[in-house]
Amino acid sequence: MPSLDDPRLATPAGDGTRYQVTAGVAAIRAEPKPDAAQVTQALHGETVNVFQEAGEFGLVQLVRDGYVGWTLMAALSAPLLSPTHKVTALRTYVYSEPDLKSAPRYMICLGARVAVEEANGPYRLCARAGWVHERHLSPLDIFEGDPADVALRYLHTPYLWGGRESLGLDCTGLTQQAFEVCGVALPRDSDMQFAWSGESIEDWEAAGALGRGDLVFWKGHVGIMLDPRTLLHANANHMAVAAEPLSEAVRRIASHYGEPIGARRIDLDQARGAAPHWLNLKP
Repeated sequence: MPSLDDPRLATPAGDGTRYQVTAGVAAIRAEPKPDAAQVTQALHGETVNVFQEAGEFGLVQLVRDGYVGWTLMAALSAPLLSPTHKVTALRTYVYSEPDLKSAPRYMICLGARVAVEEANGPYRLCARAGWVHERHLSPLDIFEGDPADVALRYLHTPYLWGGRESLGLDCTGLTQQAFEVCGVALPRDSDMQFAWSGESIEDWEAAGALGRGDLVFWKGHVGIMLDPRTLLHANANHMAVAAEPLSEAVRRIASHYGEPIGARRIDLDQARGAAPHWLNLKP
């Protein structure tokens, strides 16, 4: 079972300084090198604690889920803004002017957070970003109610190790994003989600035991059920987010990860708004 002493979550030594992601997305890497493995991503508007710098990179811990890694300092800004809205579209452009013909600055994705400063027609000026169409934003306290429906929006999205954005994500990036949109925080990796999220489903292999939104786990992999028989997951076989019969996925994945290790069900009403107990953050 993972613990808070796990290097992925252990708070680095020293005093952290709080920064905010102002790039469209910030890659979090295993080492302070541009070609190092990406371990996760921080979306626009998320906050991190920076504990040390090495060249262009800073050693950070994400406030959202406690994950630790290195990111480019150029992707971060201070002081912190107070987000007012979040992105509800799978992805949207940030424009230089309140006009769809103006030059886009970059894209931000589902779940990104922005601080709206003013309105001009249907556009909203977001601090340190630009103009975003109002149809792609909602207040922070508005949540959706079906994680499986959210996950299905990523269908055919390319597989990307460590990804959490609409242009590429991995298996736990998919489940983490799906539940985040519904107001439930999940840890980053599959072993953490299996250990700390929801309740175990007894006899989950029995016919009809699984339902929409349930999570099925392997050692090193996870997918979300669309119905009692259909699994949606970001996987390296399809190199994309794909839906397929659970029975077929179990047979194929057995040669890589073994048999499934269990399934879990998350009660949204119970989990929504609950403080993530796995976080080990310094103030």
